[in-house]
Amino acid sequence: MKFQAVLFDATGTLLETARPVGEVYAELSREHGVRLPAARLDDAFRRILAQAPPMLFPAAPPGQIAELEKDWWRSVVRSTFLAADGTARFRDFDGFFAGLYALYADAAAWRARPGAREALLRLRADGIATGVVSNFDGRLPGILAGLGLAELLGVVMLPGEARAAKPDARIFALALARLGAPPAAALYVGDDLARDLAGARAAGLSAIDATGLATLADLPALLQGWQEKEPA
Repeated sequence: MKFQAVLFDATGTLLETARPVGEVYAELSREHGVRLPAARLDDAFRRILAQAPPMLFPAAPPGQIAELEKDWWRSVVRSTFLAADGTARFRDFDGFFAGLYALYADAAAWRARPGAREALLRLRADGIATGVVSNFDGRLPGILAGLGLAELLGVVMLPGEARAAKPDARIFALALARLGAPPAAALYVGDDLARDLAGARAAGLSAIDATGLATLADLPALLQGWQEKEPA
């Protein structure tokens, strides 16, 4: 079957932070009385994020989701500094966190990954619908818009709307329903083996590991090659 839709993960696939997270945390925290090495903060952030529960609030009213997501990130950031140095004391942690959260809502803190825009343009020119399925929060649509990618996406599906998070099949199904494509005619591109690749395949999609591509611009030609090899 010819692919009708290609869905992408966001962070680590379509976009990435413009600067290392630890470097940003170290720089901003110095303004609030905490001095820690960027490398230590970066390592702590990755460890804390990997073990954090899903950013998922299935019973919450829609109007409360944004604040709950912000509280989730506040816990991750606080835990990151505790993991890096349990003796670290902020003069004003809430003030620090508010600035940090606002910084990462701005597209200037991010950049599109190599070939992202080229891949989306080519896929759409080939008549393939494109979208994002991400476990990120409600800041993502604004970030994608600021990077010039939102206009090339037919759907941006997040846990706050889907009330499900990857690897749950429901979040993939809702995105595909929005695009009008069946799972068997869809591909997911991501960088996480469990949440992205295994999750998408369990939901009936094909999947590609983004880390295996030198640039996302290679993706359309790869798909074309796959489809040309399929029996008629």
